[in-house]
Amino acid sequence: MFLIFDTETTGLPKKWNAPLSDSQNWPRCIQLAWQLHDNKGKLINNNSCLIKPDGFDIPFESQKVHGISTDLAKNIGLNLDQVIKSFLEDLKRTKYLVGHNVKFDINIIGAELYRLGISSNLSELKVLDTCTESTANLCKIKGGKSGKFKFPTLVELYDFIYKESFTQAHNASADVEATARSFFELVRTNIFSINDFEDFESVKNSLNKEHKAKIPPYGINHLNLKNESKKIKDSIDDKNIISNELSDINMSDNTFVHLHNNSQFSVLQSTSRIADLVKKTAELNMSAVALTDKANMMGAFHFYRSIRKHNEDDQNQHKQIKPIIGCELNVCEDHTDRTHRDDGYQTVFLAKNKTGYQNLIKMCSLGHTEGFYYVPRIDKKIVENFKDGLIVLSGDKYGEVSNKILNVGENQAEDALKWWKSIFKDDYYLELNRHGEEEDEIVNKVLLKFSKNYSVKVVATNTSKYINKEDANAHDILLCVKDGEKQSTPIGKGRNFRYGLKNQEYYFKSSDEMNKLFNDIPEAIANIKEIVEKVDFYDLNRDVLLPKFTIPNDFSPNTNDIENEYLKHITYLGAKKVYQKIDDSLKEKIDFELSVIKNSGYPGYFLIVQDLINAAREMGVSVGPGRGSVAGSIVAYALGITKIDPIKYDLLFERFLNPDRVSMPDIDIDFDDEGRSKVIDYVIEKYGAKQVAQIITYGKMAAKSSIRDTARVLDLSLGDADFLAKLVPNNKKLSDIF
Repeated sequence: MFLIFDTETTGLPKKWNAPLSDSQNWPRCIQLAWQLHDNKGKLINNNSCLIKPDGFDIPFESQKVHGISTDLAKNIGLNLDQVIKSFLEDLKRTKYLVGHNVKFDINIIGAELYRLGISSNLSELKVLDTCTESTANLCKIKGGKSGKFKFPTLVELYDFIYKESFTQAHNASADVEATARSFFELVRTNIFSINDFEDFESVKNSLNKEHKAKIPPYGINHLNLKNESKKIKDSIDDKNIISNELSDINMSDNTFVHLHNNSQFSVLQSTSRIADLVKKTAELNMSAVALTDKANMMGAFHFYRSIRKHNEDDQNQHKQIKPIIGCELNVCEDHTDRTHRDDGYQTVFLAKNKTGYQNLIKMCSLGHTEGFYYVPRIDKKIVENFKDGLIVLSGDKYGEVSNKILNVGENQAEDALKWWKSIFKDDYYLELNRHGEEEDEIVNKVLLKFSKNYSVKVVATNTSKYINKEDANAHDILLCVKDGEKQSTPIGKGRNFRYGLKNQEYYFKSSDEMNKLFNDIPEAIANIKEIVEKVDFYDLNRDVLLPKFTIPNDFSPNTNDIENEYLKHITYLGAKKVYQKIDDSLKEKIDFELSVIKNSGYPGYFLIVQDLINAAREMGVSVGPGRGSVAGSIVAYALGITKIDPIKYDLLFERFLNPDRVSMPDIDIDFDDEGRSKVIDYVIEKYGAKQVAQIITYGKMAAKSSIRDTARVLDLSLGDADFLAKLVPNNKKLSDIF
């Protein structure tokens, strides 16, 4: 007996190799269809059952695939145990399990059996799959791994065999019939063989005796699930949930502020320059603006400086802008887990004050140093540890609550909201978006219900990726450059599709536009003012922080100013080595330099630098002789920081450190490429990982390479791309030309 079956589910598992006992990982079965065929391939029994959701609901994204809504499943579905009992009765008579990519379906039923506490022989039966390398070589569809043909979908296999379209894909009942017909046709035409199952010859002969041509349909009528779900949806009176408390708000009295904006520091994901972002905020007379780049805060100082420059302009005294510094962090289950990919949920954090800003910095750093796996990640334990001074927005459709509404289920989304609310209390807000996408309205409807049930305020946002609407195409090209795609590739999910935004609504909209979009939910605009008022003005500048240099225990000065005294001590020791004799003139110059260093407050800086350079030489690392203005310092020469005698070459110390303009000294040190890591490891080991940081350098796309990348995205020929690139003069920026 052959049992051919298929399932429809609430989604896909996070971990494909997770045990079936991991009930949170494996999605729920909402439709189970199967056919039982005898040893001659004749249909004996046919079943298709929707399963009534119990303790879960069917998310929107899954419903888009198979058409089964929660309401439909509740109306006509059967209880899970009833369906499973009927399935197991036929399973007892089965010798072979058949399906298309059937391992997934076996796992889904196995997980449901575990939940019910039922044991069966499901995993012991011989499995015959129509999605294999054999069918890949049969269909010859390009795009597989390592240059091979890709495994066909059921639609592709059916189309190849029967030369007709399969219109009811993802209805388990129709899928089972298509799989059955395809399987037996593959047996009849020798695509399967005796090596695949022992009864092959007898089944093949029976099929060829019964069918002189291809296996015909079995005459089964399949319920159109999408139409049935639509009928139920249309019959429900779907009232908008709007707060009664604020329904009398006058929208004209509220000024919208953008709280969710990406800039060019969201690398290759936004075309918005920070200066343009601030300029646009001023043009639209907005009182504040937030910067929430993806997983980094590299643009924070640029953002702060640009707004400060605007505010200090006399013409803008009545148009002050409050900077709101934030970040869009990926919050996953466990940021240290690298056994499977988990990019987490994109959550927006806003700093209320300096404490919040510093906590946000720490979370960003941990995401990169400890949690990086495909993307920088943190987890909820880190959020709990660094929650002070922060406001949290639930995020757009990639945020945890919204994403679970769309892809997991409303109950799980509700649990997520409870956690965030418990941690951040009144500093947690639900983010409503209206980008003109169907998903937004599905999410907003549920979020408004949650807002009412849990007293969580909603705020309107318009995630901005570019400044003006006409920049949408340039942004789309940028996304293609990032992913190595061509713009002609259709936007969507899966093979032969690319990532992209569905429309041109992700621009920096005006207050009027946002008020119009949310005129039915006025509190979503009004609540923004509350967030802006919670944010303090604070200065990002601070004194330079240096780790404490450890002075040897055997050094005992006569003063408490131990760092300056020790620096003076080792400077004179070094000077005796390099100059042999220290006359009054040399002593005067050394003392002058030491006094400037003392007054500037950086003796520790020189001690640290000379220590790491000496350590590098002891480890056999090649060190450069010195570069830049530091070559004018006798102290640096005496300490071995440089190898150039400033007296011999008449170099000026004041170019390095000026007593009239105290600033942080800048010593450029060159190490050989192979030894550089040894020096970094030494510094980390001596001062601690939290006391050491490396400076990031952002590379910009040059004019010619930008043209070539854009030409590739637009599918221009290499000749045309090269011709256009050569029109740009060397060392010229495109901004200088256009």
